[in-house]
Order: sequence, then C-alpha cells, then structure tokens
Amino acid sequence: MSIAASADLSAALDLGVARAPVQVRRAVALVSGTGAGKADKVFSDRRSIAASSSEDLDLAGVLLDPFGATITFARIKGLIISTAAANLNNVVVGAAASAPWAALLGATHTLTLRPGASFAVMAGAADVTGYAVTATTADLLKIANSGAGSAVSYDIVIIGASA
Repeated sequence: MSIAASADLSAALDLGVARAPVQVRRAVALVSGTGAGKADKVFSDRRSIAASSSEDLDLAGVLLDPFGATITFARIKGLIISTAAANLNNVVVGAAASAPWAALLGATHTLTLRPGASFAVMAGAADVTGYAVTATTADLLKIANSGAGSAVSYDIVIIGASA
C-alpha cells in the first residue's frame, strides 16, 4: 500500500524561476498473516447508494472476499475510499447509529468526500494493532449519500487481519 503526493510551486523572478518541489511517499508492504506488517483479509467493491440513503458495512462477519468467503476483520491495516467524479452528492463516512467502528473516526465523527475525492489511511509496518474492530459492538462502517435527488457511487478497499 502506498500514499503519494507531488507538487511543484514556482514563481517568476527577474532572472529566472524560483521553484519549491515537494514529493512525499509513504508505503507499507504487508505479508500474509496477522501480526505487525501483516494482513490476511481483503475486501474491495464498487458500490452505489440511493438518494438520501446509507449503508452500514459490517466489518466482522458479513462482507465477502473476492472468492466468496465471509470476512471477519479484527484489525484494519488499510482503507481506501474513492468517490465517483460523476456523483452530484457527497459521500459521508462514519457515525453508524449502533455499533459504530470507532477506531478511526470515533463513534460520532464523519468524513465528507466530495465528488471525485479519495481518502486513504494505512497502518505502519511495525503497527500490530492497526485500527481495531470489535465484533458486535464496534464493527459498522457507515457510508451515506449526503443528499436527495440522485444516487452516489464509490469504490472501497479494506485490508486487514483476522486476529
């Protein structure tokens, strides 16, 4: 998994151009397993939510992996959510009404992703805990359509460990 940013700020001078380039890249390579620097579960999907609606993604025992097996995350090591550029409404992440997955945003906080926006978070290679999931009491990731009138779509990738 990796996150990268690149920018090049420049300004004209009397005799040339001043430049301030920035490049930041953070990456973590996870191997199979459940400890530090390891993950053994992956969920990915392109999803759609009707106008003024929401869904709760149950991180412990409901989602299916690419082979049709049920996934039970105990720890999330990486999360990527990307909204479709064609969306007319925002996609709001977090604050499930019951059993919210609170390890990342807390129980009541949300993150608003505008059309075409992306959000990514990853645990470091030495991080054993990642973002904990507690089955039944703290395992619902709410994804909501912020408005009426049209559906929204988004892509999601969750990488984690079963223990």
